[in-house]
Amino acid sequence: MANAKLEELRKRKAEVAQGGGEKRIESQHKAGKLTARERIKILFDEGSFVELDVFVHHRSNNFDMGKTYAPGDGVVTGYGTVDGRLVYAYAQDFTVLGGSLGEYHANKIVKVQEMALRMGAPIVGLNDSGGARIQEGVGSLSGFAKIFYNNTISSGVIPQISVILGPCAGGAVYSPAITDFIFMVDGTSQMFITGPQVIETVTGEKISAEELGGARTHNTKSGVAHFMGKDDEDTLNMVKELISYLPSNNLEVAPPVPTTDDVNRLIPEFDEVVPDNPNKAYDMYKIIEKIADDGKYFDVAGGYAKNIITCYIRLAGNTIGVVANQPAVAAGCLDINASDKAARFVRRCDAFNIPLLVLEDVPGFLPGTDQETGGIIRHGAKLLYAFCEATVPKVTMILRKAYGGAYIAMCNKELGADVVLAWPTAQIAVMGAAGAANIVFKNDIKNAEDPVAMREQKVAEYEEKFNNPYRAAELGYVEDVIEPREARQRLVSAFDMLESKRESLPAKKHGNIPL
Repeated sequence: MANAKLEELRKRKAEVAQGGGEKRIESQHKAGKLTARERIKILFDEGSFVELDVFVHHRSNNFDMGKTYAPGDGVVTGYGTVDGRLVYAYAQDFTVLGGSLGEYHANKIVKVQEMALRMGAPIVGLNDSGGARIQEGVGSLSGFAKIFYNNTISSGVIPQISVILGPCAGGAVYSPAITDFIFMVDGTSQMFITGPQVIETVTGEKISAEELGGARTHNTKSGVAHFMGKDDEDTLNMVKELISYLPSNNLEVAPPVPTTDDVNRLIPEFDEVVPDNPNKAYDMYKIIEKIADDGKYFDVAGGYAKNIITCYIRLAGNTIGVVANQPAVAAGCLDINASDKAARFVRRCDAFNIPLLVLEDVPGFLPGTDQETGGIIRHGAKLLYAFCEATVPKVTMILRKAYGGAYIAMCNKELGADVVLAWPTAQIAVMGAAGAANIVFKNDIKNAEDPVAMREQKVAEYEEKFNNPYRAAELGYVEDVIEPREARQRLVSAFDMLESKRESLPAKKHGNIPL
């Protein structure tokens, strides 16, 4: 009898594990996608995943649903380890009712969300769904709302990672949007509120699903997604790498990673890396690469707002969040999209106790009517707000330009930078010398016998007086002007000194960031 019971259990579990059956699994593979369980196998350490609510099934009898068998109700949920650390996950199974979300499908997701929050562990959502299960009506919408609520309550407490591995449309997109990070797969995943057919019906505009909401669109144009993989496996391996840079919750720090990279390593090439011509570009990624342990960085939203870089590196084995102007794109100016991208990154780092390094070379906020009417004032204020609010260790290093309001926005001393270092090439001023001379010495230039020569003289005079780091250092706005080759050594020292930093904000319900 006991053997018969065991056989029944094994049979039932095997049926659930088959999802929608061989034909649907084959269709999933033909579409270039893995199944829910294949994805989980890649994400988690071998043999560590424990499935929960294996036999949960929908209770709907509407539209012949009572006759429809839906193994696991179209979602696999559970927990396991990623590089030995506890992680929760849910994976929607497109082979079962198109991965559509019904009442019990949602309940399974809600359960692992709540468990992850109680246990203080990251949660990864593998999204591949046709959206709300129409046959269950408002029950499906209620399920989405519960998920959104848990996403919001968990925000800033545990890392939440969304991986879009197929369609994600309508209300379903708002759960990923609330989470900390969104991964997409090139060519096989899409996100949109209204699909191409609805858009064509309402506006007459024809557009493909990929153009409207594909991985490239959201990684380069909308900024909705932060990472893009070439296929499911590549994307899930990127998720695992990201988790390695993050703590499990807001009460911990990211686990240190041993390194043989010398903390006192000098970088002689930095002495010549910044061009003498202030209008000449250079690639800030090369600076980051040289500073980081083992030359490694993990780019976040690298395809969007490329005039600012947000990435993770390690210094002396510890995770550091880097915000850096990119002189090779739009001269490194701050604009609407760059401000949004950097502000969210800063707040994410602050929430999870990740120290911040700012590498600054910024000529100002991008001028233009599009920027002004688009609300650059409001968007730029988000970055100011984020840096002011952040209580983690903050170190700013000025490489070249640090002009006007953008100098402040990139975390100057008054915005809360704990340590500000400058290279000898730094230019800290209200604006560039040429523009300043035109204003300050306008009458001298106008009345001169040789206005061109006089202008050149006054530009040089302004540069000598202000376009250097020494005036700021004299006033205590810069701790030290350093030899560029010592950058890594000095940054490691600064963050080591700041490791015991404790700072609390005034008691309040929450601030009111200028969204």
